[in-house]
Amino acid sequence: MTIQETFQHCMTSALYDAVLSNALSKDGIIKLKVRPIILQKQLYFQIEEYTQKQVFHKNLEAAQACNYLTEQMTERFRQAQIQTTNKQITILISKKGKVTIKTKKQTNKLPDLSLTHNRQKNYIIEEGTPVPFLIDLGVMKTDGSIVRTKYDKFRQINRFLEFIEDILPQLDKTKQQTIIDFGCGKSYLTFAMYYYLKILKGYSIRIIGLDLKKDVILHCNKLAHQYGYTDLTFLCGDIADYKGVDHVDMVVTLHACDTATDYALAKAVNWGAKVILSVPCCQHELNKQIQCEVLNPALQYGLIKERLSALFTDSIRAGHLEAYGYQTQLLEFIDMEHTPKNILIRAVYEQKSSSNTKQLQEMEQLLHADLTISKLLPLK
Repeated sequence: MTIQETFQHCMTSALYDAVLSNALSKDGIIKLKVRPIILQKQLYFQIEEYTQKQVFHKNLEAAQACNYLTEQMTERFRQAQIQTTNKQITILISKKGKVTIKTKKQTNKLPDLSLTHNRQKNYIIEEGTPVPFLIDLGVMKTDGSIVRTKYDKFRQINRFLEFIEDILPQLDKTKQQTIIDFGCGKSYLTFAMYYYLKILKGYSIRIIGLDLKKDVILHCNKLAHQYGYTDLTFLCGDIADYKGVDHVDMVVTLHACDTATDYALAKAVNWGAKVILSVPCCQHELNKQIQCEVLNPALQYGLIKERLSALFTDSIRAGHLEAYGYQTQLLEFIDMEHTPKNILIRAVYEQKSSSNTKQLQEMEQLLHADLTISKLLPLK
């Protein structure tokens, strides 16, 4: 059976999912995911195209999907994993172009197949299973159901855990990993991170939550002790001045206000953190500095100026991280309808510095930007 014949055989409602991976190049599309859906009472196949920084969607009929996947598999990818309701199929292409197709009986117990356009979300922390810290933080009821007014928070927690799930290969499971959460606040996500990594995934971790509010820190330490989370500690302190550790494996900073984010990013780089997850907030610094004659027609409007300043600030932050060897993505954290502060900076250390530093410097000069991140992490 050829590659095209294999896809022809699978492009039916019996398909559960398919993943094309091991791309020949990191430029362009690096992964494809496929699933069947019903649109206007017709069977289509939803294809998610993943690049280094974005995800694109398209819905194709069976013949179109077959031709598209065959083309992509032939020209771009070396591996495909296909699951149908009764089969598991693997397609492998060697460096010399030899094609191997393996088929075996489906042994996995797959969740019920939904063909709706928006398949019901399978959350990492499932609704219906009581989780003590979520109950005490007011997100979940004692029976495991979600408090109606806290459902957005529940979705946010799970979305955050999905970002962590993606970077698990960067965390060494054979030794204790140190994680710092700057500006942890009430620590919904700090507790969720500990619960996911330690309880669900079995990682040896040490998490330190840092915040300026003494009453919040006392409450969080009380809860950590109550749950027996012995490797979760909360401290009262400032991001810029914290010197409690020499090495950190992952730094998390969520909604640290204005330049506090920059200090957290710089700390992470200087510690040699393998992973950085940051959701910036209140990017005021550039808003006070930005000048650009070309952009004046937009900058004359306060709201537009504020939003452009925030977007440029986070782009500059990402650029400086890339200059220090991090592969950096700007991702949607939660839906824009819930908050405009929805960009997450995810940076993974790969030792390969960006070659676009000159362009970044030119952009900063064009905007008259003299930002804290540029001083803390100067371009080399």
